[in-house]
Amino acid sequence: MNNIISRRQQIWTTSLINTPSAHILARGAPQRAIKEEMGRAGRNVLLAYGGGSLKRTGLYDRLRGWLHECGKHVVDFGGIRPNPTYAKVQEGARLVREQGIDFILAVGGGSVIDCCKIVSAQARTDEDIWDMMYEAHRLPTGFVPTGAVVTASGTGAGQNNGAVITHTAKRLKQPLVGAYHSFSILDRDLTKTLPMKQVASGAFDTLSHCMETYMGRPQGDNLSDEINEAVMRSVIKNLRALIANPDDDFTRGELMWDSALAENGLPELGKQTDFQCHMLEHAVGAYTDCNHGQGLAVIHPALYRHLLAEGKEKLARMAERVWGVKGDTVEQTATLGINAIEAFIREIGMPTRWSEMGITDEAVLRAAADTCLLMPGCCKQFTKDELFEVLKESM
Repeated sequence: MNNIISRRQQIWTTSLINTPSAHILARGAPQRAIKEEMGRAGRNVLLAYGGGSLKRTGLYDRLRGWLHECGKHVVDFGGIRPNPTYAKVQEGARLVREQGIDFILAVGGGSVIDCCKIVSAQARTDEDIWDMMYEAHRLPTGFVPTGAVVTASGTGAGQNNGAVITHTAKRLKQPLVGAYHSFSILDRDLTKTLPMKQVASGAFDTLSHCMETYMGRPQGDNLSDEINEAVMRSVIKNLRALIANPDDDFTRGELMWDSALAENGLPELGKQTDFQCHMLEHAVGAYTDCNHGQGLAVIHPALYRHLLAEGKEKLARMAERVWGVKGDTVEQTATLGINAIEAFIREIGMPTRWSEMGITDEAVLRAAADTCLLMPGCCKQFTKDELFEVLKESM
Protein backbone atom coordinates (compact mmCIF):
# COMPACT_ATOMS: atom_id res chain seq x y z
CA MET A 1 0.00 0.00 0.00
CA ASN A 2 2.94 2.36 0.55
CA ASN A 3 3.43 2.38 -3.24
CA ILE A 4 -0.13 3.61 -3.66
CA ILE A 5 0.17 6.20 -0.90
CA SER A 6 3.40 7.52 -2.40
CA ARG A 7 1.59 8.42 -5.60
CA ARG A 8 -0.02 11.27 -3.65
CA GLN A 9 3.34 12.22 -2.16
CA GLN A 10 5.46 12.99 -5.22
CA ILE A 11 8.53 15.18 -4.87
CA TRP A 12 8.67 18.49 -6.73
CA THR A 13 9.92 17.18 -10.07
CA THR A 14 6.81 15.08 -10.64
CA SER A 15 4.18 16.94 -8.61
CA LEU A 16 0.74 17.41 -10.11
CA ILE A 17 -2.33 19.26 -8.90
CA ASN A 18 -5.44 17.49 -10.13
CA THR A 19 -8.63 18.82 -8.54
CA PRO A 20 -11.45 17.96 -10.94
CA SER A 21 -14.11 18.78 -8.35
CA ALA A 22 -15.95 22.07 -8.83
CA HIS A 23 -15.94 23.84 -5.44
CA ILE A 24 -19.15 25.83 -5.06
CA LEU A 25 -19.12 28.26 -2.11
CA ALA A 26 -22.17 30.39 -1.39
CA ARG A 27 -25.02 30.80 1.04
CA GLY A 28 -28.09 29.07 -0.31
CA ALA A 29 -25.97 27.28 -2.90
CA PRO A 30 -27.48 23.78 -2.62
CA GLN A 31 -30.74 24.47 -4.46
CA ARG A 32 -29.13 26.37 -7.33
CA ALA A 33 -26.19 24.02 -7.65
CA ILE A 34 -28.18 20.80 -7.33
CA LYS A 35 -30.47 21.80 -10.16
CA GLU A 36 -27.59 22.95 -12.34
CA GLU A 37 -25.17 20.08 -11.64
CA MET A 38 -27.72 17.28 -11.45
CA GLY A 39 -29.21 18.34 -14.77
CA ARG A 40 -26.13 16.74 -16.33
CA ALA A 41 -26.51 13.46 -14.42
CA GLY A 42 -28.43 10.32 -15.31
CA ARG A 43 -31.93 9.68 -14.01
CA ASN A 44 -31.25 7.26 -11.12
CA VAL A 45 -29.62 8.99 -8.15
CA LEU A 46 -28.35 7.37 -4.94
CA LEU A 47 -28.90 9.83 -2.08
CA ALA A 48 -26.34 8.91 0.59
CA TYR A 49 -26.38 10.28 4.12
CA GLY A 50 -25.64 9.45 7.74
CA GLY A 51 -28.05 9.43 10.66
CA GLY A 52 -31.27 11.26 11.41
CA SER A 53 -29.96 14.84 11.47
CA LEU A 54 -30.46 15.28 7.73
CA LYS A 55 -34.17 14.58 8.15
CA ARG A 56 -34.52 16.56 11.40
CA THR A 57 -33.13 19.70 9.77
CA GLY A 58 -35.41 19.38 6.75
CA LEU A 59 -32.51 19.18 4.30
CA TYR A 60 -33.46 15.62 3.33
CA ASP A 61 -36.92 16.66 2.14
CA ARG A 62 -35.55 19.71 0.34
CA LEU A 63 -32.93 17.64 -1.48
CA ARG A 64 -35.43 15.03 -2.61
CA GLY A 65 -37.73 17.80 -3.81
CA TRP A 66 -34.97 19.47 -5.83
CA LEU A 67 -33.95 16.15 -7.35
CA HIS A 68 -37.52 15.31 -8.30
CA GLU A 69 -37.83 18.73 -9.94
CA CYS A 70 -34.82 17.71 -12.05
CA GLY A 71 -36.66 14.56 -13.12
CA LYS A 72 -34.55 12.21 -11.00
CA HIS A 73 -35.54 8.88 -9.47
CA VAL A 74 -34.07 8.88 -5.95
CA VAL A 75 -32.85 5.79 -4.06
CA ASP A 76 -31.90 6.23 -0.39
CA PHE A 77 -28.63 4.98 1.09
CA GLY A 78 -28.72 6.08 4.72
CA GLY A 79 -27.15 5.02 7.99
CA ILE A 80 -23.50 5.73 7.12
CA ARG A 81 -21.83 6.03 10.52
CA PRO A 82 -18.72 7.94 11.55
CA ASN A 83 -15.68 5.80 10.72
CA PRO A 84 -17.50 4.16 7.76
CA THR A 85 -17.09 0.41 7.47
CA TYR A 86 -16.11 -1.77 4.55
CA ALA A 87 -19.36 -3.68 4.99
CA LYS A 88 -21.27 -0.43 4.42
CA VAL A 89 -19.23 0.19 1.27
CA GLN A 90 -20.24 -3.24 -0.04
CA GLU A 91 -23.88 -2.57 0.84
CA GLY A 92 -23.79 0.65 -1.15
CA ALA A 93 -22.07 -0.97 -4.12
CA ARG A 94 -24.74 -3.70 -4.25
CA LEU A 95 -27.46 -1.05 -4.16
CA VAL A 96 -25.84 0.85 -7.02
CA ARG A 97 -25.73 -2.29 -9.17
CA GLU A 98 -29.23 -3.51 -8.29
CA GLN A 99 -30.90 -0.13 -8.81
CA GLY A 100 -28.97 0.86 -11.93
CA ILE A 101 -27.67 4.01 -10.25
CA ASP A 102 -26.28 6.68 -12.58
CA PHE A 103 -25.06 9.18 -9.97
CA ILE A 104 -24.18 9.13 -6.25
CA LEU A 105 -24.95 12.26 -4.22
CA ALA A 106 -23.15 12.22 -0.84
CA VAL A 107 -24.65 14.56 1.74
CA GLY A 108 -22.79 14.89 5.03
CA GLY A 109 -19.31 15.15 6.47
CA GLY A 110 -16.14 13.22 5.77
CA SER A 111 -17.53 9.79 6.69
CA VAL A 112 -20.43 9.91 4.23
CA ILE A 113 -18.30 11.47 1.50
CA ASP A 114 -15.44 8.99 1.97
CA CYS A 115 -17.80 6.01 1.95
CA CYS A 116 -19.33 7.13 -1.34
CA LYS A 117 -15.94 7.52 -3.03
CA ILE A 118 -15.25 3.83 -2.47
CA VAL A 119 -18.82 2.75 -3.24
CA SER A 120 -18.32 4.49 -6.58
CA ALA A 121 -15.23 2.40 -7.31
CA GLN A 122 -16.48 -0.91 -5.90
CA ALA A 123 -19.71 -0.74 -7.91
CA ARG A 124 -17.70 -0.72 -11.15
CA THR A 125 -15.58 -3.81 -10.47
CA ASP A 126 -16.19 -7.41 -9.41
CA GLU A 127 -12.81 -7.44 -7.68
CA ASP A 128 -12.65 -6.79 -3.94
CA ILE A 129 -11.45 -3.19 -3.79
CA TRP A 130 -9.50 -3.68 -0.53
CA ASP A 131 -7.58 -6.65 -1.93
CA MET A 132 -7.02 -4.79 -5.18
CA MET A 133 -5.14 -2.04 -3.35
CA TYR A 134 -3.48 -3.87 -0.47
CA GLU A 135 -2.71 -7.21 -2.12
CA ALA A 136 -2.45 -6.53 -5.87
CA HIS A 137 -1.24 -2.91 -5.34
CA ARG A 138 -3.47 -1.55 -8.07
CA LEU A 139 -5.81 1.43 -8.17
CA PRO A 140 -9.40 1.34 -9.42
CA THR A 141 -10.01 2.91 -12.82
CA GLY A 142 -13.80 2.90 -13.21
CA PHE A 143 -16.21 4.99 -11.13
CA VAL A 144 -19.88 5.84 -10.85
CA PRO A 145 -20.11 9.67 -11.07
CA THR A 146 -20.45 11.34 -7.67
CA GLY A 147 -21.06 14.73 -6.09
CA ALA A 148 -21.01 16.04 -2.52
CA VAL A 149 -23.02 18.43 -0.39
CA VAL A 150 -20.81 19.16 2.62
CA THR A 151 -22.57 19.59 5.98
CA ALA A 152 -19.54 19.33 8.30
CA SER A 153 -16.07 20.86 7.90
CA GLY A 154 -12.99 18.86 8.80
CA THR A 155 -11.27 16.61 6.33
CA GLY A 156 -11.78 18.47 3.09
CA ALA A 157 -13.15 15.16 1.87
CA GLY A 158 -15.03 16.76 -1.01
CA GLN A 159 -11.79 17.99 -2.56
CA ASN A 160 -9.86 14.76 -3.08
CA ASN A 161 -10.22 11.08 -3.99
CA GLY A 162 -8.81 9.62 -0.77
CA ALA A 163 -10.96 7.84 1.81
CA VAL A 164 -10.46 6.12 5.15
CA ILE A 165 -12.49 2.95 5.68
CA THR A 166 -12.67 0.55 8.63
CA HIS A 167 -12.46 -3.14 7.73
CA THR A 168 -14.06 -4.59 10.85
CA ALA A 169 -13.21 -8.21 10.04
CA LYS A 170 -9.53 -7.38 9.57
CA ARG A 171 -9.43 -4.89 12.50
CA LEU A 172 -7.92 -2.31 10.16
CA LYS A 173 -8.79 1.32 9.44
CA GLN A 174 -6.79 2.42 6.42
CA PRO A 175 -6.81 4.68 3.36
CA LEU A 176 -8.34 3.66 0.06
CA VAL A 177 -8.49 5.51 -3.25
CA GLY A 178 -11.82 6.18 -4.93
CA ALA A 179 -13.60 8.70 -7.13
CA TYR A 180 -13.18 12.44 -7.28
CA HIS A 181 -16.51 14.18 -6.88
CA SER A 182 -17.59 16.10 -9.96
CA PHE A 183 -18.71 18.89 -7.64
CA SER A 184 -18.54 19.77 -3.95
CA ILE A 185 -21.06 22.24 -2.54
CA LEU A 186 -19.85 24.19 0.50
CA ASP A 187 -22.56 26.20 2.27
CA ARG A 188 -21.63 27.43 5.75
CA ASP A 189 -25.31 27.55 6.76
CA LEU A 190 -25.48 23.75 6.54
CA THR A 191 -23.02 23.47 9.46
CA LYS A 192 -25.09 25.53 11.90
CA THR A 193 -26.85 22.55 13.46
CA LEU A 194 -23.58 20.85 14.45
CA PRO A 195 -22.69 20.71 18.16
CA MET A 196 -19.63 22.85 18.92
CA LYS A 197 -17.80 19.70 20.06
CA GLN A 198 -18.14 18.31 16.54
CA VAL A 199 -17.10 21.64 14.99
CA ALA A 200 -13.96 21.65 17.15
CA SER A 201 -13.17 18.05 16.25
CA GLY A 202 -13.47 18.79 12.54
CA ALA A 203 -11.40 21.95 12.78
CA PHE A 204 -8.64 20.11 14.63
CA ASP A 205 -8.62 17.51 11.87
CA THR A 206 -8.07 20.36 9.39
CA LEU A 207 -5.22 21.66 11.56
CA SER A 208 -3.76 18.16 11.79
CA HIS A 209 -3.79 17.72 7.99
CA CYS A 210 -1.81 20.95 7.67
CA MET A 211 0.67 20.03 10.41
CA GLU A 212 1.26 16.58 8.94
CA THR A 213 1.89 18.01 5.48
CA TYR A 214 4.12 20.70 6.97
CA MET A 215 6.27 18.23 8.91
CA GLY A 216 6.85 16.00 5.88
CA ARG A 217 9.87 16.07 3.64
CA PRO A 218 11.48 18.21 2.32
CA GLN A 219 12.17 20.22 5.45
CA GLY A 220 13.59 23.32 3.71
CA ASP A 221 11.75 26.52 2.80
CA ASN A 222 9.05 26.18 0.16
CA LEU A 223 5.82 27.92 -0.80
CA SER A 224 3.64 24.97 0.20
CA ASP A 225 4.84 25.32 3.80
CA GLU A 226 3.85 28.99 3.81
CA ILE A 227 0.38 28.06 2.52
CA ASN A 228 0.05 25.52 5.33
CA GLU A 229 1.16 28.11 7.89
CA ALA A 230 -1.55 30.50 6.67
CA VAL A 231 -4.27 27.85 6.85
CA MET A 232 -3.12 26.77 10.33
CA ARG A 233 -3.25 30.35 11.61
CA SER A 234 -6.70 30.75 10.07
CA VAL A 235 -8.04 27.58 11.72
CA ILE A 236 -6.74 28.63 15.13
CA LYS A 237 -8.09 32.19 14.86
CA ASN A 238 -11.49 31.27 13.44
CA LEU A 239 -12.17 28.33 15.73
CA ARG A 240 -11.49 30.52 18.75
CA ALA A 241 -13.80 33.18 17.32
CA LEU A 242 -16.60 30.71 16.55
CA ILE A 243 -16.45 29.15 20.02
CA ALA A 244 -16.73 32.67 21.48
CA ASN A 245 -19.62 33.54 19.14
CA PRO A 246 -21.38 30.56 17.50
CA ASP A 247 -23.54 33.00 15.47
CA ASP A 248 -20.51 34.41 13.64
CA ASP A 249 -21.27 33.31 10.08
CA PHE A 250 -18.04 34.72 8.67
CA THR A 251 -15.78 32.58 10.84
CA ARG A 252 -17.97 29.54 10.17
CA GLY A 253 -17.45 30.07 6.46
CA GLU A 254 -13.72 30.59 6.92
CA LEU A 255 -13.40 27.26 8.75
CA MET A 256 -15.22 25.54 5.88
CA TRP A 257 -12.81 27.10 3.37
CA ASP A 258 -9.84 26.16 5.59
CA SER A 259 -11.03 22.56 5.45
CA ALA A 260 -11.30 22.64 1.67
CA LEU A 261 -7.85 24.18 1.21
CA ALA A 262 -6.14 21.76 3.58
CA GLU A 263 -6.88 18.76 1.35
CA ASN A 264 -7.28 20.06 -2.19
CA GLY A 265 -3.69 19.19 -3.14
CA LEU A 266 -2.26 22.71 -3.22
CA PRO A 267 -0.61 22.69 0.26
CA GLU A 268 0.94 19.29 -0.58
CA LEU A 269 2.63 20.38 -3.81
CA GLY A 270 6.32 19.50 -3.57
CA LYS A 271 5.81 17.79 -0.20
CA GLN A 272 6.14 14.08 0.55
CA THR A 273 3.89 14.69 3.59
CA ASP A 274 4.03 12.86 6.92
CA PHE A 275 0.63 11.59 8.17
CA GLN A 276 2.14 9.20 10.72
CA CYS A 277 -0.17 10.71 13.32
CA HIS A 278 -3.18 10.03 11.10
CA MET A 279 -2.14 6.44 10.48
CA LEU A 280 -1.71 5.88 14.22
CA GLU A 281 -5.15 7.33 14.96
CA HIS A 282 -6.65 5.13 12.25
CA ALA A 283 -5.10 2.08 13.89
CA VAL A 284 -6.54 3.00 17.29
CA GLY A 285 -9.89 3.75 15.67
CA ALA A 286 -10.04 0.28 14.13
CA TYR A 287 -10.09 -1.18 17.66
CA THR A 288 -12.08 1.49 19.51
CA ASP A 289 -14.23 3.35 16.93
CA CYS A 290 -13.02 6.57 18.56
CA ASN A 291 -13.78 10.04 17.22
CA HIS A 292 -11.17 10.87 14.57
CA GLY A 293 -10.46 14.48 15.52
CA GLN A 294 -10.30 13.66 19.22
CA GLY A 295 -7.89 10.79 18.59
CA LEU A 296 -5.61 13.10 16.61
CA ALA A 297 -5.70 15.61 19.45
CA VAL A 298 -4.52 12.97 21.91
CA ILE A 299 -1.68 11.74 19.69
CA HIS A 300 -0.17 14.93 18.28
CA PRO A 301 1.65 16.36 21.34
CA ALA A 302 3.19 13.02 22.35
CA LEU A 303 4.22 12.13 18.80
CA TYR A 304 5.80 15.54 18.21
CA ARG A 305 7.84 15.20 21.39
CA HIS A 306 9.28 12.05 19.80
CA LEU A 307 10.14 14.15 16.71
CA LEU A 308 12.12 16.76 18.64
CA ALA A 309 15.60 15.44 17.80
CA GLU A 310 15.01 15.03 14.07
CA GLY A 311 12.40 17.73 13.47
CA LYS A 312 13.26 20.50 15.90
CA GLU A 313 14.02 23.10 13.19
CA LYS A 314 10.63 22.65 11.52
CA LEU A 315 8.80 22.41 14.84
CA ALA A 316 10.51 25.63 15.91
CA ARG A 317 9.49 27.37 12.69
CA MET A 318 5.88 26.31 13.25
CA ALA A 319 6.12 27.49 16.87
CA GLU A 320 7.16 30.99 15.79
CA ARG A 321 5.10 31.46 12.63
CA VAL A 322 1.89 29.71 13.67
CA TRP A 323 1.75 29.73 17.47
CA GLY A 324 3.70 32.94 18.09
CA VAL A 325 6.09 31.54 20.70
CA LYS A 326 9.89 31.67 20.82
CA GLY A 327 12.51 30.39 23.26
CA ASP A 328 16.23 30.98 23.69
CA THR A 329 17.23 27.98 21.56
CA VAL A 330 15.79 26.09 18.59
CA GLU A 331 14.94 23.11 20.79
CA GLN A 332 13.32 25.29 23.42
CA THR A 333 11.24 27.05 20.77
CA ALA A 334 10.16 23.70 19.33
CA THR A 335 9.15 22.51 22.80
CA LEU A 336 7.17 25.70 23.43
CA GLY A 337 5.37 25.10 20.14
CA ILE A 338 4.37 21.57 21.15
CA ASN A 339 3.17 22.92 24.49
CA ALA A 340 1.12 25.53 22.61
CA ILE A 341 -0.55 22.80 20.55
CA GLU A 342 -1.45 20.91 23.72
CA ALA A 343 -2.77 24.07 25.40
CA PHE A 344 -4.91 24.86 22.35
CA ILE A 345 -6.37 21.36 22.42
CA ARG A 346 -7.46 21.89 26.02
CA GLU A 347 -8.73 25.40 25.23
CA ILE A 348 -11.14 24.10 22.58
CA GLY A 349 -12.43 21.35 24.86
CA MET A 350 -10.69 18.41 23.21
CA PRO A 351 -9.04 15.49 25.05
CA THR A 352 -5.31 15.10 25.54
CA ARG A 353 -5.42 11.63 27.10
CA TRP A 354 -6.94 8.32 25.97
CA SER A 355 -8.50 7.92 29.39
CA GLU A 356 -10.64 11.01 28.68
CA MET A 357 -12.12 9.03 25.76
CA GLY A 358 -12.67 5.89 27.83
CA ILE A 359 -9.69 4.06 26.30
CA THR A 360 -7.67 2.48 29.10
CA ASP A 361 -6.66 -0.96 27.81
CA GLU A 362 -2.92 -1.04 27.06
CA ALA A 363 -3.35 -4.23 25.04
CA VAL A 364 -5.60 -2.37 22.59
CA LEU A 365 -2.94 0.30 22.12
CA ARG A 366 -0.30 -2.40 21.57
CA ALA A 367 -2.46 -4.01 18.89
CA ALA A 368 -3.02 -0.63 17.26
CA ALA A 369 0.71 0.11 17.12
CA ASP A 370 1.42 -3.34 15.68
CA THR A 371 -1.06 -2.85 12.83
CA CYS A 372 -0.19 0.79 12.09
CA LEU A 373 1.13 1.72 8.64
CA LEU A 374 4.62 3.25 8.83
CA MET A 375 4.88 6.38 6.70
CA PRO A 376 7.99 7.15 4.62
CA GLY A 377 7.41 10.91 4.46
CA CYS A 378 8.00 11.62 8.14
CA CYS A 379 11.19 13.43 9.11
CA LYS A 380 11.81 10.46 11.40
CA GLN A 381 11.27 6.77 10.60
CA PHE A 382 9.25 5.40 13.50
CA THR A 383 9.18 1.78 14.60
CA LYS A 384 6.02 0.12 15.84
CA ASP A 385 7.55 -0.19 19.30
CA GLU A 386 8.13 3.56 19.46
CA LEU A 387 4.59 4.23 18.26
CA PHE A 388 3.39 2.07 21.14
CA GLU A 389 5.41 4.28 23.48
CA VAL A 390 3.71 7.34 21.97
CA LEU A 391 0.30 5.81 22.66
CA LYS A 392 1.21 4.79 26.22
CA GLU A 393 2.48 8.28 27.02
CA SER A 394 -0.98 9.58 26.07
CA MET A 395 -2.95 7.28 28.38
